[in-house]
Amino acid sequence: MGANLKSRVRLRPVDLAREHGLSTQAIRNYEEAGILPAARRTPHGYRTYTSLHAGALRAFLALLPGHGHRTATSIMLAVNRGTADEAFRIIDESHAQLLDDRRTLQAVERALGDLEPTAASEPGAGSGSTAGSGAGAGATFIGPLAGKLGIRPATLRKWEGSGLVRPRRDPRTGYRVYDDADVRDARLAHQLRRGGYLLEQIAPLIAQVRAAGGLEPLEAALSDWRGRLSARGRAMLTGAAELEAYLRERG
Repeated sequence: MGANLKSRVRLRPVDLAREHGLSTQAIRNYEEAGILPAARRTPHGYRTYTSLHAGALRAFLALLPGHGHRTATSIMLAVNRGTADEAFRIIDESHAQLLDDRRTLQAVERALGDLEPTAASEPGAGSGSTAGSGAGAGATFIGPLAGKLGIRPATLRKWEGSGLVRPRRDPRTGYRVYDDADVRDARLAHQLRRGGYLLEQIAPLIAQVRAAGGLEPLEAALSDWRGRLSARGRAMLTGAAELEAYLRERG
């Protein structure tokens, strides 16, 4: 009885907007998108909302940080259609994506931890097969690098085609020459491939290592990445609480 009386309290668009620092146009847009249930109209055509609409708005805004606009909208559309199971499925998929992102981060962290110093940083490196070749001190060729990683040279050529490694060519022989950064990228790619990641998943990670200027500066990016994943997980909890409150009010 009390809930029914509460649901009949009339609220104006500005009442909903003011609570969250939104514009009244944003409230109308949310209603038109199906995020809020359809509003009643006064005899003069003005929209009137209830506590149910206020609960829907709170749920949507709470879902946004953890799930993103597109997924949060899909969740609210499913709930407002009366298909709660579909909303739960969408939420499950969003949680699965977060778990996959966590696993990717863990794989990168493990890969970085497993990396040994590159051949160029080891004492006496570069004094073997590359000596006198014009390749430069510390550089290596495809055969020695493939042997060091325990893979075939064809695999390195495939990785090159996918942008994972970018060896230069010796101007005299035309052979591929792998410098310090190339060896680092090849080692990182090798660790991630062993972890089951696809080339198209590895490429952006390698690009991030290059943009960071190496492995050490990437530690800050990984820490930030870890923090953002934790924030998403906590935001999902907040969104779930507000969504549950809205579902209860809907009955």
